[in-house]
Amino acid sequence: MEKVHVVLAITGMTCGHCVAAVKKALAAVAGVEAVEVTLSPPRAVVVCDSSRTTVEMLMKATAEEGYPSSPAAG
Repeated sequence: MEKVHVVLAITGMTCGHCVAAVKKALAAVAGVEAVEVTLSPPRAVVVCDSSRTTVEMLMKATAEEGYPSSPAAG
């Protein structure tokens, strides 16, 4: 198991509810161990097991919640 930190820029978050929704969606992805979501800057930092989780899986989870994301600089 290799733990990695993935940073995603999140689009469309405007309030605390948005932050909570994104955090919940990311936490539900298999292999995710920790999630920190901030409104300013609008991003998520995810600690996950790289053998179980891909960036694409994380991006899909946020998009399905209504908040598109893309990889961002750490």
